[in-house]
Formats: sequence, C-alpha cells, structure tokens
Amino acid sequence: MFNYRMSDPATCQFYDVISQDELGNGERAFVEIDRQPIVLFNIGGEFFAIADVCSHDDGPLGEGDLEGVTITCPRHGAKFDLRNGKALTLPAVQDIAAYPVRVENGRIQVGIPKNG
Repeated sequence: MFNYRMSDPATCQFYDVISQDELGNGERAFVEIDRQPIVLFNIGGEFFAIADVCSHDDGPLGEGDLEGVTITCPRHGAKFDLRNGKALTLPAVQDIAAYPVRVENGRIQVGIPKNG
C-alpha cells in the first residue's frame, strides 16, 4: 500500500477538517474526506491522520487503544504506527494509509494525494 505520509505535500489536496482548538492533546476526531473515513489524532501537540480501516479485515481502527504513536485495532489486536501507517504486528501484514497534516490559520488540514 502507498505510504501517503511520505508523499510530497505539494502533490496533495489539503482539506480543512477541524479547528486546532477542538482537538485537545490525546484526543481523536473522526472525519470523512471524499468518502474516505479518516481519524485525526493529537499526540503531544503533533497531529496525525490515518485511514479508519484496518488492513487485516477492513474493520474500524480509530476506536483502538493508543500507546504513544501506536494504535491497536480493537477487533484482532494488530498494531499500526500513526506516523506512517506501518503495520507493526500480526495479524496485519499490509500498511494502512497515513495522510500528511498541517495547521493553517488555526485549522487542521489533511492532505489527500491528488491522484487518489
């Protein structure tokens, strides 16, 4: 799977999703961009966005437990790195989409590659 986090932000269309003030430290927000379910996280003032779909069985990932920048799927326990979408443990063997995030004028924006 393509690692969106490593893509050049210049190749992305950024979407304004939420005010920076609305997402406190340790919180998450569920959004949808172009019919793609995405979860946005604030971890120590740094923002991360991943697909809300586990690559193991397409189940929801966003409600999983967080430990640092690692999320654990609530269904079967696969772990993923929020920074880059990398699958860290079985049963997942495929990475998930991770999206570039930026803050502009107090608004959090998520970048979706223009070609997909």
